[in-house]
Amino acid sequence: MVTTDPTLSHSTGPTEPPLLGETIGANLDATVARHGDREALVDRAQGIRWTYAVLGAEVDRLAKAFLAAGLRTGDRVGIWAPNCAEWTLVQYATAKVGIILVNINPAYRSHELGYVLQQAGIRGLVVAPSFKTSDYVAMVGEVRDECPDLEQVWVLGQESWADLLAGADDVAEDRLREVAGGLSPDDPINIQYTSGTTGFPKGATLSHRNILNNGYLVGELCRYTEEDRICIPVPFYHCFGMVMGNLAATSHGACMVIPAPGFDPGLTLAATSEERCTSLYGVPTMFIAEWALPTFGDHDLSSVRTGIMAGSTCPAELMKKVIAAGIDEMTICYGMTETSPVSTQTRTDDEFDRKVGTVGQVGPHLEVKVVDPVTLETVPHGEPGELWTKGYSVMLGYWGQDDKTAEAVVDGWMRTGDLAVMDAEGFVQITGRIKDMVIRGGENVYPREIEEFLYTHPDIVDAQVIGVPDPKYGEELAVWVRMRDGAEPLTPEALREFASGRLAHYKVPRYVRIVDEFPMTVTGKVRKVEMREITVGELGLGEGG
Repeated sequence: MVTTDPTLSHSTGPTEPPLLGETIGANLDATVARHGDREALVDRAQGIRWTYAVLGAEVDRLAKAFLAAGLRTGDRVGIWAPNCAEWTLVQYATAKVGIILVNINPAYRSHELGYVLQQAGIRGLVVAPSFKTSDYVAMVGEVRDECPDLEQVWVLGQESWADLLAGADDVAEDRLREVAGGLSPDDPINIQYTSGTTGFPKGATLSHRNILNNGYLVGELCRYTEEDRICIPVPFYHCFGMVMGNLAATSHGACMVIPAPGFDPGLTLAATSEERCTSLYGVPTMFIAEWALPTFGDHDLSSVRTGIMAGSTCPAELMKKVIAAGIDEMTICYGMTETSPVSTQTRTDDEFDRKVGTVGQVGPHLEVKVVDPVTLETVPHGEPGELWTKGYSVMLGYWGQDDKTAEAVVDGWMRTGDLAVMDAEGFVQITGRIKDMVIRGGENVYPREIEEFLYTHPDIVDAQVIGVPDPKYGEELAVWVRMRDGAEPLTPEALREFASGRLAHYKVPRYVRIVDEFPMTVTGKVRKVEMREITVGELGLGEGG
């Protein structure tokens, strides 16, 4: 059970089940041995259905192919592709022989690609030919001369990929077992670049122990068994897809279902229904898009028992809809790439208010605390501060950036940069990013609180609140709103009237912008920095007001 300090915002997770002390490859081998005949992976777009026996054989073949290509333990291989069966193969094959997989954001352009290739010293790159409007092969060609470490590029579905796989025949099984057997759970196995708002992204370096245990323990809190089938519309390049999705599945013998290469609400619902998925993943905006489809009622979601909603707090109105669809064990996860990612999670049997008002309690084998950002002292229950987390999940560090690592990790504690409040039972509420907090006329305003209020408006589908410069108050509030189809556009006057008597005057946004969509990251998180820039420019506010 979770234990919480009697007065201070510091809680420790349970010590059961025990941590896994093996590598990702060894864990997959054990699952293949136990559940070889069970379905392991379904890629709807490609028509692929693999049992665990087939998945294990395909992973081994690719692992031997990497060895035949001259790659060795500790080398870096990048993958730049949307969700597909091959992405999963690369994830497990690199882990099997100790190659460090570098996840490359599918939305990157050539400038960002070049930075990651150079910064991580990538020797080999697996790349999709293209995705949406991105010609990946052309962009690789643009930067290849600038990346002296990059020796080999394999394009999925093309001759180079076939040639790579053919090399597997030159490597004996004994060689694969020898390499796999020489690995340690604490070896680095994955680099994920965090999308910083300033400067270049940093490469969070994660070990087998980090991500295997996080996927396993998150799955335990979802009560996964080999009977579960997980619909994964979130991207593999991010922890949500490859850890909470793939590793949670394979550590339990569950099935991974890929509904489409990129997120599509209709294809996600179709996959969930037709594959009889028991678990559905997404960030809140994904669930909102799915439930808003005119054809939503045509999809049978009766098989869905649980799932994970993460990326931001679940709006109460959305959770009501999810539960009304019969998904009463939906869990809310909170974390960050640097913590593998999940630090807190609601339990399947938590009360409704806990699922919409908090991000749950600390996970097994972890600690979390809320500290004063200035004094770094742990604050009492109910007081806001910065959330810190500690335990097996904290990254090894930022690749090649010891100075940045030292800033982020203090005595084993990861500083999240998130504002939080912890209650006496250890439930954590995320109130925003430290940098998102708006200080209006000396009042601290937390956008999340206002957004939750606006979700109660009958014509508002989604709302995002930001701070913009103001000469009188320092900062003023602006809100971007998505309206229900057919609804009258919301005016600032109508918003003030709706909020009158229900929200403090200084929390009512002065500016209202009606939009069809928000600027988003590939993982489905709203880009508030971009929203702020656009709003400041449109209103002619300037940074000084």
